[in-house]
Amino acid sequence: MSTTATALLIIVTALLSIFIIMCIAVTIVVLKLVSNVKLVVAKAEHVVDSVETAADVFKNVGDKVTIFNLVRSIVNIAQRKK
Repeated sequence: MSTTATALLIIVTALLSIFIIMCIAVTIVVLKLVSNVKLVVAKAEHVVDSVETAADVFKNVGDKVTIFNLVRSIVNIAQRKK
């Protein structure tokens, strides 16, 4: 091989090595980011479940209060007519 070919080979090898190292570093960062995103999503799902449960409780309580208010109104109307 000539000196020019050897120099080009060294330059290309060095550039490819740098590129591979950068790809490995980016892959590690992306994997850590995905792991953090998974944790955030899990916490968000837990919060959504909690909010849904609370909404169901308030809905049930609201229905019971509405029924209680209806019965109370009927009793009040009946008492006024007496």
